[in-house]
Amino acid sequence: MTDNIPSNTTCMPTPTDGTRLPIAEADFSKTGYSYTLSLIQGKHKMVILYCLMEYEPVRFNEMRRYLGRISDKTLSVNLKELERDGLITRTEYPQIPPKVEYSLTELGTSLMEVLDQMCTWGEAHRPQ
Repeated sequence: MTDNIPSNTTCMPTPTDGTRLPIAEADFSKTGYSYTLSLIQGKHKMVILYCLMEYEPVRFNEMRRYLGRISDKTLSVNLKELERDGLITRTEYPQIPPKVEYSLTELGTSLMEVLDQMCTWGEAHRPQ
């Protein structure tokens, strides 16, 4: 656990008396952890968010090159889902050729602390 999160903190809903529900009554889908995972699940979403954190604004083709082996359709679907969930914004410029840029929203920026912690953990624990 991190220093700023008390060891007794949980994302599980608890009864009003502060006791923990028995596992038979617990519902993972009602936790904050489940909600967060639902926003960033998939092979590419966290990498897209990380790219935007480091380099925003980013154009579609720049993002595709950054991610490496990803089809246009897969990238497009992931970007649309992140936009629908309010984590990124898509700005279209009316010019020829068309120009579209993606950036983090305020909500997306608030999630970067979590991803940054993951990066820090990975840097500290990956094999050299």
